[in-house]
Amino acid sequence: MYKYFIFSLLFALVLLAGCGENPNKPLDKDQNKVKSTGNEHLKEIIWQTDGAKMALISEGSFQMGDVLKDPEDFMTPSLPTHRVSLNAFYIDVCEVTLGQYKKFLKSTEHTPLPDWVDKITPDDNYPVIGVNWFDAKAYAEWAGKRLPTEAEWEYASRGGLIDKRFSHGNELTHTNANFIGKGGADIWDHPSPVASFKPNNYGLFDVMGNVWEWCEDLYDENYYAVSEPENPKGPESTPRERRVIRGGSWMSFKHFLRVALRNYQNPEMKNDHTGFRCVVDLN
Repeated sequence: MYKYFIFSLLFALVLLAGCGENPNKPLDKDQNKVKSTGNEHLKEIIWQTDGAKMALISEGSFQMGDVLKDPEDFMTPSLPTHRVSLNAFYIDVCEVTLGQYKKFLKSTEHTPLPDWVDKITPDDNYPVIGVNWFDAKAYAEWAGKRLPTEAEWEYASRGGLIDKRFSHGNELTHTNANFIGKGGADIWDHPSPVASFKPNNYGLFDVMGNVWEWCEDLYDENYYAVSEPENPKGPESTPRERRVIRGGSWMSFKHFLRVALRNYQNPEMKNDHTGFRCVVDLN
């Protein structure tokens, strides 16, 4: 019992430091303003509306797609690889939590979460699930943010690594992420509390596994062949309205947690393995 108490205390401290409001960094007093010092933007900010910690992703370019050309199985193609340049942006360090989403619901008249959510994610430190693309979009707009583009998501997820399969390297075990099965640090049958695993090099938690994450883009399997080289936003229209999801989940085989792997869902779908995080443009 004593060991369990110590573990719980340490875990709570990790969550506070990883994704919550930092007691050493006051909230921005100007609602929804990105703070800067001279010409330099802060590497981390706390977003006032939802209290989320956000990390600065500097402008740059990367090779988007599966440079290792891993077998795609029945999944959607991550080829051809192509060079993409992006403007700088801030991104949530953690997936939007159940607690943050409850704050959004309390402040609006948005549709409540399904009844089964609390049975799978028992406290506010878990990622919110049971949200479709429209729910995620509404939360982002309420918070003064937006959903990431597919390119922004992959760029941030890679954490500055080049030609790697996962966000931390080429191999993956349960010590690194929550995916199907158990072992190592992965003790959960369902989603894990946010920040339960080490972050990538940009300080982002759970970009592999835990829950799939909604992106802004419509999905087109052929889009990579015609993608814009600068700040691509996905196709303007598609025969079927499908929205991109990224990152894999607690019920995914590790193959699906690769940073280049693409997937999609019907934007109206709500399930127990999809959530989201948000981004903010620099002012």
